[in-house]
Amino acid sequence: MSTKPIAVAIDGPVGAGKSSIARAAAAKLGFIYCDTGALYRSVGLYCVRNGVDLKNPEAIAAQLTNIKLEIRLVDGTQHVFLNGEDVSEEIRLPEISMAASSVSAVPAVRAALLDIQRDTAAKSSAIMDGRDIGTVVLPNADVKIFLTAAAEIRAKRRFDELAAKGKDVKFDDVLRELNERDYADMHRETAPLKQAEDAVLADTSELDFEQSVDLICRIITEKTGMR
Repeated sequence: MSTKPIAVAIDGPVGAGKSSIARAAAAKLGFIYCDTGALYRSVGLYCVRNGVDLKNPEAIAAQLTNIKLEIRLVDGTQHVFLNGEDVSEEIRLPEISMAASSVSAVPAVRAALLDIQRDTAAKSSAIMDGRDIGTVVLPNADVKIFLTAAAEIRAKRRFDELAAKGKDVKFDDVLRELNERDYADMHRETAPLKQAEDAVLADTSELDFEQSVDLICRIITEKTGMR
């Protein structure tokens, strides 16, 4: 007898650790992990590379026919390919974060990526994270979580992550860009960032990584009755 796939939606602001925490929780629970933000970042990267005006929704939408995105598992880790190129590292740069915010506000972009996201959740039990998973992409998800932390803590985590990769960044710049991204995500007209009414709030300000993963796993198992 087949078991219905369990869909988990994790939303939250930039730098909340959604991707790393969701990825670890998925591995622990035997779920597939889908990083939707990586898809928007890849579209943003394409636009930056090709000099597209990020303040012009029509110009961004016109590029969609030139963009082919593919999610592949490489050694158990999700990688995103943009027109055949693995861009998993490059899309994490701070400047691409702002580009992702711009392209994600374009309805045509969201519509183009919606099918990829829903198809992933329909096939297997999956944890999907982003800005509007519980509110728009998977409104009927079995579990909805709003993952967040204080802005300064999110900025410090992102700063440490970039510094560890050898990037020359300043904390003040990372914090400023994070606050700008928060504002842009919460105030855009299309699918703004907000906590779904039936989502569980998970604030990890006082938790380390392992404690955050345990919290997410506990919420999922309690909500679904998993053992």
